[in-house]
Amino acid sequence: MNLRQRIFQVIAALLLGSTSLSIYAAGASSPALQVVATTGMLADAIREVGGARVQVSALMGPGVDPHLYRQTHSDVTRLARADLVVYHGLNLEAQLLPLLTDLARTRSVVALAEAIPRQALLADEENPTQFDPHIWMNPSLWQHVVNAARDALISVDAKGKSHYDERAQRYNQAINAMHERTQAKLHTVPTDKRVLITAHDAFQYFGQAYGYEVLAIQGISTESEASLHQIGQLVQTIVQRNISAIFVESSVPDQSIRALVEGAAAQGHNVVIGGELYSDALGPDDTPEGTYLGMIEHNASVIANGLRGT
Repeated sequence: MNLRQRIFQVIAALLLGSTSLSIYAAGASSPALQVVATTGMLADAIREVGGARVQVSALMGPGVDPHLYRQTHSDVTRLARADLVVYHGLNLEAQLLPLLTDLARTRSVVALAEAIPRQALLADEENPTQFDPHIWMNPSLWQHVVNAARDALISVDAKGKSHYDERAQRYNQAINAMHERTQAKLHTVPTDKRVLITAHDAFQYFGQAYGYEVLAIQGISTESEASLHQIGQLVQTIVQRNISAIFVESSVPDQSIRALVEGAAAQGHNVVIGGELYSDALGPDDTPEGTYLGMIEHNASVIANGLRGT
């Protein structure tokens, strides 16, 4: 056991010995479940399914990269006090995994994306034994996570089963409606122009859902480094296929994307940055992009406008 794990166990023991795990919501007759989610997307799903029966917080806020995130001392405290901890899984939160594994010995800890059937997942080209974790980019796959969130809440609050069932059903209907709007918007781009180039490979499921070819500088994890060779190859693709726009991401530095713009310009081709996409994190709180539905619709609008040149 390393020092970090020992510190966590000591803090958890102190908190569990002296603190009630639930607090009463204002005006509620029963305690509100305290839920901690790793990402904003998961927190949004729990919030939609849980409604007034839950109080949920996310460890990672807008613009935070989950591939690189490491817990803080306050994170450990929040996790130890939670009735339920949900994380994505599929190696998305690689740096947090030792802590989450240790926490699961004493708390309810659930990896929601692990509920997705393996045959529906895309393998990582660089490491075929791993799966691409960015499944929220395909709304149909995200509905598996919504259902897993419902089941996780029921597991710690069986009395709320009908409440969680009803809200999950309504939320899945909203996801279906959003998917139809998004598909209509993205299909306004001519078929031969449906090429999405981003900083890291977070949009393969998006491409699968909406019929777009997806190319990226980095692999599925931002831990991988872009090489000059990869940048050079993408510059050639941009020039040869007359691609008009490429896109930055809110949680990834934009240097490599700007290198593509400069490389194409050196060959006499003008490619612009078509806008900022939300890939591994939601947008700012209290904005449409701060929700899962708003995040996907924002991305669709930016991509459609950028590739149509409007």
